[in-house]
Amino acid sequence: MTEFKATIGGKPAHVGADFAVLNPATGKEVGRAPNMGGAELDAAVSVAKAAFASWSAQEDAALQAACAAVTAKIEEHAGELAEIITLEQGKPLNGLGSRWEVGGAVAWAGYTTGLSLPARVLQDNEQGRVELTRKPLGVVGSITPWNFPVMIAVWHILPALRTGNTVVVKPSPHTPLSTLRLVEIMNEVLPPGVVNVVTGDDKAFNLGGAMSAHPDIRKIVFTGSCATGQRVMRSAADTMKRLTLELGGNDAGIVLPDADPAAIAEGLFWGAFINNGQTCAAMKRLYVHDTIHDAVCEALVAYARGIKVGDGMEEASILGPIQNRMQFDKVSRLVADAKERGKVLLGGEPGDGLFFPPTIIAGLRNGDALVDEEQFGPALPIIRYSDVEEAIRLANDSPNGLGGSVWSSDIAAAKAVAGRLACGSVWINKHGAIQPNVPFGGVKASGIGVEFAEEGLAEYTDIQVVFA
Repeated sequence: MTEFKATIGGKPAHVGADFAVLNPATGKEVGRAPNMGGAELDAAVSVAKAAFASWSAQEDAALQAACAAVTAKIEEHAGELAEIITLEQGKPLNGLGSRWEVGGAVAWAGYTTGLSLPARVLQDNEQGRVELTRKPLGVVGSITPWNFPVMIAVWHILPALRTGNTVVVKPSPHTPLSTLRLVEIMNEVLPPGVVNVVTGDDKAFNLGGAMSAHPDIRKIVFTGSCATGQRVMRSAADTMKRLTLELGGNDAGIVLPDADPAAIAEGLFWGAFINNGQTCAAMKRLYVHDTIHDAVCEALVAYARGIKVGDGMEEASILGPIQNRMQFDKVSRLVADAKERGKVLLGGEPGDGLFFPPTIIAGLRNGDALVDEEQFGPALPIIRYSDVEEAIRLANDSPNGLGGSVWSSDIAAAKAVAGRLACGSVWINKHGAIQPNVPFGGVKASGIGVEFAEEGLAEYTDIQVVFA
């Protein structure tokens, strides 16, 4: 077993306690992470605050060069990081797995490096000149989830660095190892204190809650559940922190009656089952028109039958296990309830350990638990509808509003439906295809603020207006 070190102030941080991280495919220990508390968090924030003075004073070109060096380092260690992700998260090395995740992290880091937020002249006339400038906030606290531990950390950290902020990142206790190594790698090319990491099992001390309330952290960027996001928002209120919250999504897909079932089956599957369904912007419920309902179900099931589920370290595996016992139990509960209400077309029975086969259940409706609750796992409910107006109403009947999709052979008709969906992103004939040059965020209970592109970069800054 490998003992992973936290990095605070550019150096390994030593604490007396640690905790085990398990491989969800085997149940075996794959490494140990430091079990840190308030003293270590204070130390990390303190060195980040001290480093901010010189880091934020650098010229824009120097910040850009530093981010380019970080990007190169991540790419240099891509294979190592991918293997750690698979061991602790469970996703396969191949396909849309850990190698793909690290490749995405490199792509996002590279694109973010190339962004800039130059001053804008709002007025320049006889009354005077007015410029809008953007200034870094200070210490950014990043709290990341277990589904994409490296890619989401990069989504949080790189825009913070690019805008002159310093960072303290806290990964999920389920998947801390890849983030510990990622920050160690970053510190090979960054000044001490610019990026720091703290880890804990959240049993004796709530690191995330302490970060949200910490007076010297100016911003929290959090990706995770709606319930936890609400707690972050409450605990951040007293210090008036800036917040970017990317929270749960119970994304709906609508298949219009003119869609070609065979042509869309593969896209439907990966829209729902990417990362074993453990993706905020995965398709969590599918509304299919009555006239092609059975054909869509048949085509989707036929494609899903060819997907191999197994240990992520085996090159032939396409999907892995559910990452942790709590999530496995939730998916099992929702599927068991759905089996009483609908018709199981594929899967439906838990496998060994934390493995759960791709499950597709038809005959469900709004009000059923698997439709109303975000399952965050490999189970897709299919809901039959007969009127497009009804489908739009049912799709919008959710407190969440992260993403949605429309599937049709008529792009104009699909766009017309897309414009009426209450969500932050809508895809046509695909689902969840986020890009680093496109802002991403939710509406309603799915979050506050956006990530990616210039709009996401701006969220790491304060506006200052200069009148001359």
